[in-house]
Amino acid sequence: MSTQHNDPVWDRIRSETEKHAQEEPVLASFLHSTILNHDSLECALSFHLASQLDSPTVTSLLLREVMLQAMRTDASISDAVRADLLAVVDRDSACHELYIPFLYFKGFHALQSHRIGHWLWQNNRQSMGLFFQNRVSVKFGVDIHPAAQMGRGIMLDHATGLVIGETAVVGNNVSILQSVTLGGTGKEDGDRHPKIGDGVLISAGAKILGNIKVGEGAKVGAGSVVLEDVPPHTTVAGVPAKVVGRPATEAPALDMNHDFCCDGNGLSETG
Repeated sequence: MSTQHNDPVWDRIRSETEKHAQEEPVLASFLHSTILNHDSLECALSFHLASQLDSPTVTSLLLREVMLQAMRTDASISDAVRADLLAVVDRDSACHELYIPFLYFKGFHALQSHRIGHWLWQNNRQSMGLFFQNRVSVKFGVDIHPAAQMGRGIMLDHATGLVIGETAVVGNNVSILQSVTLGGTGKEDGDRHPKIGDGVLISAGAKILGNIKVGEGAKVGAGSVVLEDVPPHTTVAGVPAKVVGRPATEAPALDMNHDFCCDGNGLSETG
C-alpha cells in the first residue's frame, strides 16, 4: 500500500488541505480528521468512505478494516484511486484541486466504494459486496453491481441516478455523466450488459442496454437509447441511437465536449 513518501498525489492533497485549513478555521477540525491526521491516501480514504457508509448494523470501524484489507491486498485499487482523482481534476472545469473530489464528489466516492465491493465479489465475499452496493446506493444515489468491471482513470460526473449492471465492463479513461444506465433488456441471465471501450464519453441520461459494445473513443449523446453496437470513434444520438458523426478527438472522454451537430446527411460533427 502506498505511503505519503514518493506519492505526489497524496503530497498535493495534503498541501492543498493544509492551506484551506488555515484559511477556513471552521473546517479545520474536519480537514484534519479526514486528511491531515493520516499518513497515506489509503488511510484517509478508508476513514472518509467508512464514515459516510456507516450504518447501525455495520460500523464505520468495521467497514474501514474491510477497505484497508482490500487496498493492502490489491495494489491496483490504489493505482486506480489516483488515476480517478487525476481524471476529475483534468476533466472537470469546476475542479482544480485534488482535495475537492477526495472530500466532496460523490461520483468519486461511489466509484472507490465500488472498487472495494468488486474486490470482495472477486474474493468470494459476495454478501459483503452486496452490502457495499446497497450502502452506496442509499448514500450516493449510485447503483453499481459489485461484479461490474470498472477500469481506471474514470470520471463519474455528478453521478446521481447512475446504474451499472452485473456483467457490464467499462474501460479506461471513460467519462460518464448523471442518470446513465448500463443495463439489460429483460429477464435473461448470463452476460447481458454493455461493454464500454476506452476513452468513451457517455452524456447525461443516456441508456445503453444489452450485451452490446460501445467502441473505443465513441461518444453517446445525452438522452440517447443505445440498443446496438457503436463503432469506435463515432458519435451516436437519438432514440433509438444512430450514428450522427465522429468525435472531434480520439478520446472524447478527455475533452468532455458534449456538443455536436449534423450536416444534411447526418454524418459530420463539429467539435
